[in-house]
Amino acid sequence: MTNPRHVDVLVVGAGPAGLAAAARLAAAGAGRVEVLERETQPGGVPRHCAHGGFGTWTHPLTGPGYARLLTEAAERAGATLRTGVTALDWASAGPVLTAVGPGGPETIAARAVVLATGARERPRAARLVPGTRPAGVYTTGELQQAVHLFGQHIGSRAVVAGALDVSYAAADTLRAAGAQVVAQVTEHPRAQTGRARAQAARLRDRVPLLTDTTVTELLGHGRLSGVRVRHRDGRTAVLPCDTVVFTGDFVPDHELARRGGLTLDPGTRGPAVGGAGHTSRPGVFAAGNLLHAVEPAGTVAREGARTAGAVLDFLAGTPWPDAGVPVAVAAPLRWIAPNRVVPAFPPVRCFLRTGTPLPRPVLYVRQDGRLLHRERLGPGTALPDRTLTLRAHWHDRVDPGGGEVRVSTE
Repeated sequence: MTNPRHVDVLVVGAGPAGLAAAARLAAAGAGRVEVLERETQPGGVPRHCAHGGFGTWTHPLTGPGYARLLTEAAERAGATLRTGVTALDWASAGPVLTAVGPGGPETIAARAVVLATGARERPRAARLVPGTRPAGVYTTGELQQAVHLFGQHIGSRAVVAGALDVSYAAADTLRAAGAQVVAQVTEHPRAQTGRARAQAARLRDRVPLLTDTTVTELLGHGRLSGVRVRHRDGRTAVLPCDTVVFTGDFVPDHELARRGGLTLDPGTRGPAVGGAGHTSRPGVFAAGNLLHAVEPAGTVAREGARTAGAVLDFLAGTPWPDAGVPVAVAAPLRWIAPNRVVPAFPPVRCFLRTGTPLPRPVLYVRQDGRLLHRERLGPGTALPDRTLTLRAHWHDRVDPGGGEVRVSTE
């Protein structure tokens, strides 16, 4: 092992969460703040999201504009951004990482590490869709990079698997590349996005939405020639196309966290944390979509800045907290984040996901059979892959010595 190079804070990942954390840390005088990014440019996913919806209502931005804003803020504050550098593993029990970049392998020791490695969509192989390995198969991120970053040619007829916000963004990218979207398919009985947006998109583009339907096979050799789909009633059909985009089904990029022995939450599959981002490994924090795949860029940027506050406290001598009380969910809820209650730190609202539609859901928070909180969510139906939020003012009712807190819906 090479002699380590020392920094005060090492941030892994230059997406919105990592850049916002680095900007606040550097501006607050945390010392040498260094950000490692394996891509050639900082900014994360927004770099290749050409659509609007970023920034604020008064200063709306496209994804690339938002990425530039965050990057410039971090650099102006004094953080060092290093691109093309991949964090590989942990070199010791402390916050020491091995990495490799244009200059070769190196070892970096830090007083604190912030993991902001984000999330990714499951590729076709992880979704267990059989067939050959033809060209023309993408995830949304791969598609957006191919079109907006590299100007690559996309096919002429496309099928989009999914009916989420990200699915409609993928459809917009396909049209921008000159492809016709011949169908969207979703295993759910309706689009898992805002009803108004889904209806407007279908009316504008006349794209059939096949509900209760899944892609079961890829057809073609060399280049995709079609996809076989199965409806819930067992009927099958072939949709001729030369491009298919698998959207949604995000999972955290947690390899580095896992190799570091961090406790992972079984629901989110990201590091188990309280509201301030402390992981199970002293000196190591986590923020952003590594913890909850996925929330919007503005949400994770605010979370990165909040985690930076906890890092500053730690550097100033605040003791590392204990693991806190775990928070779990009952089916049909899938996960909750943050998933620890740490009494020493201010509570924050929680994000949740459900596995099935829930008409006018009511959330119940209990510990050892004792009701801590009851909250009816807003009007309408809670949908899979759509964010639910749970207020956090019940945290002070949690018994630090009691059992896990459980969130359910009835």
